[in-house]
Amino acid sequence: MKKLIVCGALAAFALGTQAASAAEFYIVRDATTKKCTVVDTKPTTTVVGNGVYKTKVEAESAVKTTKVCTEQ
Repeated sequence: MKKLIVCGALAAFALGTQAASAAEFYIVRDATTKKCTVVDTKPTTTVVGNGVYKTKVEAESAVKTTKVCTEQ
C-alpha cells in the first residue's frame, strides 16, 4: 500500500513538473498605448516577435530587441 502511495505521489509530481515546463509565453502589443507586454496565455490578438517563447525571461529579452516594441 505504501508503494502505491509513493508511486502515485511521484507520478503527480512528474506530471506537475511537465505541465510547468510546457509553459508558453507570448509578446503582444497594445494597439492604443503601443506598449509590448509578455503574457502566458495564448492571445487572441496579433502576436509580436517570433511567436512562442519557452521562458518568461526569454520573452522579456525579445521585447527589448523587437523593432515594434522599441519604436516610440
